[in-house]
Amino acid sequence: MKTFLTLFIVACQTTFALAQDDRTPYLTKSLANDAISNVVVSTSAGGIQVSGRTGEAPRIEVYIRGNNNRELSKAEIEKKLAEDYEMNIDVNGHELRAIVKTRHDFHNWNNGMSISFKIYVPQNVSTDLQTSGGGISLDYLKGNETFKTSGGGLNIDHLTGVIHGRTSGGGIRVTNSDNDIDLNTSGGGITARNCSGKIRLVTSGGGLELDDLRGDIDAHTSGGGIRGGNIRGELVTGTSGGGIELRNMDCSLEANTSGGSLSAEMKHVGKYLRLSSSAGNVEVELPAKQGLDLNLRGDRVEQIQFSGFKGDWDKEHVRGKVNGGGSPVDVSANGNVSVRFN
Repeated sequence: MKTFLTLFIVACQTTFALAQDDRTPYLTKSLANDAISNVVVSTSAGGIQVSGRTGEAPRIEVYIRGNNNRELSKAEIEKKLAEDYEMNIDVNGHELRAIVKTRHDFHNWNNGMSISFKIYVPQNVSTDLQTSGGGISLDYLKGNETFKTSGGGLNIDHLTGVIHGRTSGGGIRVTNSDNDIDLNTSGGGITARNCSGKIRLVTSGGGLELDDLRGDIDAHTSGGGIRGGNIRGELVTGTSGGGIELRNMDCSLEANTSGGSLSAEMKHVGKYLRLSSSAGNVEVELPAKQGLDLNLRGDRVEQIQFSGFKGDWDKEHVRGKVNGGGSPVDVSANGNVSVRFN
């Protein structure tokens, strides 16, 4: 094992750069000779960033400041590190570990410090990250990424592999990522753009923004609306806290809301289309040349003239086939249902 530093024993070795703000690291150590393949970080009151972006020298940077953005002198930081914290950073078998522990509970949160990490590594790196007091950011990595925070947001970009993230105190943004994505928050919204593969997104505290997704997608919220577009594959989505608006969809789709109206613009229906709203109207646009089996129910179903339809169409119910039948289309609303063909 190569130990870089044990700060509660040696708080200010001369080989490290020292500073007292969040623009210049308090400590910096090169990782150029360590061929890092795994990163483990645990800190109780700071953010974590791990990046495999090309052009960056492999290194770990430590940023320290007082809680509530209090500015601390170098002497104050060194004294609090020695008295109140244990921080160890070491490399063993190509695994980087950066672990921060408090020596005791702070009766006054303002007396504590935020200890954050920025880590630059090769792209083929797996991570296990945990913090209760800040956000987590990962980009340009290929591996198994597991990360959790109860006090900040998650920002994920250009990841490939198994991605498993949790936060109870912030929003989530995931972009340009693929393979197996599983993200959950109880304290904010989720934005997902240009991702593919198996995607699972859950929030109970905000809305969903879903754009340019491909694959097997499951996205749910109980605290906001859902907007999305340009989705291919299969999407199962729902909300109890808002409406749903989906456009330019080329997929199998199940969408339901108990908190508003629903609109879906289908470029092509996959194996099925199931839409329901228990709190508003449903508007759906269907491809005019595709074979479909319609089953539509609502307080009122808007009647339209369409030569490709054969079946029964009355005020509250439509059942029949379009272009000889095909993919099932099941729509229900505690409101009006409006159908048009494009």
